[in-house]
Amino acid sequence: MHFTSLTHKKSFLTLILLLLVSALSSCTPRTVRDPLTKSGFYFDTIITITVYNTTDESLLDGCFAIADTYEQLFSATIPDSEISQINQSDGRPVTVSSDTLSLLQTGLKYCELSKGGFDISIGKLSSLWNFTEENSSLPDADAIHKAVSTVDYRNILISGNEVTLKNPDTAIDLGAIAKGYIADQMKEYLNEHGVTEGTINLGGNVLCIGPKSDGSNYRIGIQMPFEEQGAIAAVVEVKDQTVVSSGVYERYMTVNDKLYHHILNPKTGYPYENGLLGVSIICPKSQDGDGLSTACFSLGLEDGMKLIESLSDTEAIFITEDYEFHCSSGIGDTIPFEKGLAVNTVF
Repeated sequence: MHFTSLTHKKSFLTLILLLLVSALSSCTPRTVRDPLTKSGFYFDTIITITVYNTTDESLLDGCFAIADTYEQLFSATIPDSEISQINQSDGRPVTVSSDTLSLLQTGLKYCELSKGGFDISIGKLSSLWNFTEENSSLPDADAIHKAVSTVDYRNILISGNEVTLKNPDTAIDLGAIAKGYIADQMKEYLNEHGVTEGTINLGGNVLCIGPKSDGSNYRIGIQMPFEEQGAIAAVVEVKDQTVVSSGVYERYMTVNDKLYHHILNPKTGYPYENGLLGVSIICPKSQDGDGLSTACFSLGLEDGMKLIESLSDTEAIFITEDYEFHCSSGIGDTIPFEKGLAVNTVF
């Protein structure tokens, strides 16, 4: 699956959202106020679940079972996943589960909102780019041109639970939106089992469960672009919301002194060059944060901000190449926002 990796050798994992949640001192025996936490590696990234107000460690295992189930459904690199079945169908209808159907419909929604700037049919193109090698090289220009011709979300046709690719050469890649969907399903599972306080971190997609037990907000730090993990550029306070970022420095390579990042323009086949370093979204659902962070990045500052201002319960922070912050109208009003001193660092 083409998900952002927390172990990428060339990136400092910028715009990873750091949880600024103080750990409570441990006690023996365990009480409901001691945090339960578990980490694992799925979707090419580290995921961490932390819950309070429970002593049932099996709930963490349940979250990881959810991660495993959805990886088997959504991964474009697992040969028998439902997405792989669609990509290999040669244009024939494929019956999929309600979960895959729901994620596809959400993806297509953001394809429309971004006017195709965000496109889940980018699989052939994204597979050409390799940002994990130490000495990565650019894909062949002719191969990029050929792959671009297969990208068009309107080639994805849905009828009931059947999915058909109008162009048999089109390939779906849900890497830009699947983690958010999975985080939302984990939260629903935990809520159903009585968990009302905790955090779900899927490779930087941070979803907060409720407010803290004392009623206070969670403090989520947005990392400074191109700085080592831990350099905080800004802090937002949220409760029962998600904070999701997309940035040019999450995965990238440098060829002939030029930086090439992983957010690809489906119309050109090459990374976007629109003056943005990153976009962070604050909203109730992580799948929406996932879709909007990439969609808004693709639209650029002006059009991306217009989209955010048209949506309810949604705020955004855009960081431009001059390291300036551009915040939607609700930031600093409904959401406490604090710029860190690192904003003024000269790079």
